Amino acid sequence: MPYYIILSTLTDEGRETLKRKPERILEVNEEIEKMGVKILQQFAVLGPYDFVNLVEAPDNITIMKMSVEIGSRGTVQLMTMPAISIEELVNNLKG
Repeated sequence: MPYYIILSTLTDEGRETLKRKPERILEVNEEIEKMGVKILQQFAVLGPYDFVNLVEAPDNITIMKMSVEIGSRGTVQLMTMPAISIEELVNNLKG
């Protein structure tokens, strides 16, 4: 299954929700899993993004639907990038 890196930044409303109810992150993770996106790793980070997620999904359409659903709530902005493992890259470059 394809991998994706999701960089997310909370909006003011998202930060307020996180402050008031930190476990909301875990609830959203469950919602994302129900959309067919498996969260493999998730990190809170400092800098221009608040979270970095490594996820797995069947295809770009599944990721797009999840991004639209989560993004439409107004609590987070997402940037999603497809990713391949280094092993896969090396194997494909060998031809």
